[in-house]
Amino acid sequence: MNEPTTTLQNPKKEIDWREIEQRMDASRVAIERLWAPTAEDTLRILRERASNLAREVVAGETADTGIEVIEFLLAHERYAIATEYVRGVDPLESLTPLPCTPSFVLGIVNVRGEILSVIDIKKFFDLPEKGLTDLNKVIVIESADMVFGIVADAVGGVRRILRADIQSSLPTLTGIREDYLLGVTEERVVILDAAKLLNDERLIVQEQVGE
Repeated sequence: MNEPTTTLQNPKKEIDWREIEQRMDASRVAIERLWAPTAEDTLRILRERASNLAREVVAGETADTGIEVIEFLLAHERYAIATEYVRGVDPLESLTPLPCTPSFVLGIVNVRGEILSVIDIKKFFDLPEKGLTDLNKVIVIESADMVFGIVADAVGGVRRILRADIQSSLPTLTGIREDYLLGVTEERVVILDAAKLLNDERLIVQEQVGE
């Protein structure tokens, strides 16, 4: 007995690529419409971005509240002064003493064609003296109205000290040094108040001559 045969027809249907592309475009447009922010959403997003940027700026300013200083040695103690008042550092050469001046006024020097008075800050602060050597440096400090040099036993580097790391004072810092104190670091670096030094009439040589 012969079994019936079944003929399977699998006609090939041609793919309509244009129709598929149109469907994909329609889907993309629908998705974009679904996720497109409204005017209120856009304004909210911009406000959030502005708020985040403002917080980043404030955080950056808070992290950068330190002062840049130059460190130097006086009688084996570490001192520092803000670089905004420092014009430069020069070797102590060709010092000419001045008569009729206090003992802490060492004299005058010629610094790149400019005659400047030089202050021995150790004598001014009543610190131990160890004499002058070729290693001594003159740190030239200046303000809008005054400029002079202070003698340092040695000069270190320039660094930034965070204000959060600065203490008001130490029990050992008494006397005249305390009057010119900007602060002390945890490493016991004494930061001097350059503005007070530059405004002190006792350090103005012209007013001392002839007394």
